Amino acid sequence: MRARRQRLGPSAAPAAVSATGAAAPSRLLAADLLRVGAVGLRTRRLRAALSALGIAIGIASMVAVLGLSASSRQGLLDELDRLGTNLLTVSPGQTLGGDDATLPRAARRSLSRIGGVEQVASVRGVDGTVRRTDKIDPNETGGIAIAAADPTLLATLGGSLARGRFLNAGSARTPAVVLGWEAAATLGIDRPGERVSIDGRWWTVVGIMRPLELAENLDRSAIVGYAAAVRWLGAERSASTVYLRADEDRVTGVRALMPSAANPENPEEVDVSRPSDALAAKAAADSALTGLFLGLGAVALLVGGIGIANTMVISVLERRSEIGLRRALGATRGHVRAQFFVESLLLAVVGGAAGILIGAMVTGGYAKARGWTSVVPAEAIGGGIAAALLIGAVAGLYPAARAARLSPTEALRTA
Repeated sequence: MRARRQRLGPSAAPAAVSATGAAAPSRLLAADLLRVGAVGLRTRRLRAALSALGIAIGIASMVAVLGLSASSRQGLLDELDRLGTNLLTVSPGQTLGGDDATLPRAARRSLSRIGGVEQVASVRGVDGTVRRTDKIDPNETGGIAIAAADPTLLATLGGSLARGRFLNAGSARTPAVVLGWEAAATLGIDRPGERVSIDGRWWTVVGIMRPLELAENLDRSAIVGYAAAVRWLGAERSASTVYLRADEDRVTGVRALMPSAANPENPEEVDVSRPSDALAAKAAADSALTGLFLGLGAVALLVGGIGIANTMVISVLERRSEIGLRRALGATRGHVRAQFFVESLLLAVVGGAAGILIGAMVTGGYAKARGWTSVVPAEAIGGGIAAALLIGAVAGLYPAARAARLSPTEALRTA
């Protein structure tokens, strides 16, 4: 009996008797309550671990979803800061009759005169096929387009080269070509100096570009100079797209003037866009998906809460003798209720802490693999702890109340 009383903890001691002979109120200190509440976890470790696992999975899902969403948005913001939001594009729209419009030949020069414009470059699509060798069927294009461009194109787009150099004033007049990274991969070319066949003429590859985040269509293109395109490919000198960089503080004003500057006679036939808006829209789409994944995490939390409630109910049935003995030694209904309630909370908190750690590790690993800055929002950590406590509290209410309702004589008799 002495050993049994020691295992049951301080709360199992009988109520003290006062000097007047009356029984003093039984008390259970917070530290004692935590020790007593942890008894069930220590003695049933495997069951406690499996129950906490459900909570851990739910919390880890929620933390990882919020962390990955925040890291993705931060990555997009970092990318926007690097690429800039001051790149604008001008392209032909449609005429009033519904036909495809064209930009005037002087559009590029007119746009460069707008106050606040820093860089301008034009591009025009050219008919033709690009092949690794002239032995390939001319109808096999490989999806590679040809574009005539100004030498200022790469700087205007904020792009860079993986190898070689871009077109300059001299090479733009010769059969020299710069390949987008997808075009180079399709042709099997990984270094400058190789030659490709464009409409039956050999052109020398002088450079290979890295991916262009704000002009992805050029990744699949072979870029040549305007003069060379006119001379050997029969291209026209008017642009099909004009890219320009504006002063960061004057983007809105420049954008408003661009249609009339590009086509003074028919400004309504000009389309103006900002490529960086696509990245901002992508960030908004990521935020929309976050809610869906949080819902899936909430389902996992619900399952974990049911697991804790089931564990606690079984624990009450298995520990009837312990409950009866504690009641016989002076523990009140409130003490028993608090013990099992705290045990449920501890079980949920252990699972919640493990879930937060797992979610943070998943976020950090995935963000590192994608080259993002790892971000675990404070609300994800705080929300994870709060959710664990709430689930533990709700799951422990019924088992705690059921344990408190057991009478000492009934518990000891059925033990």
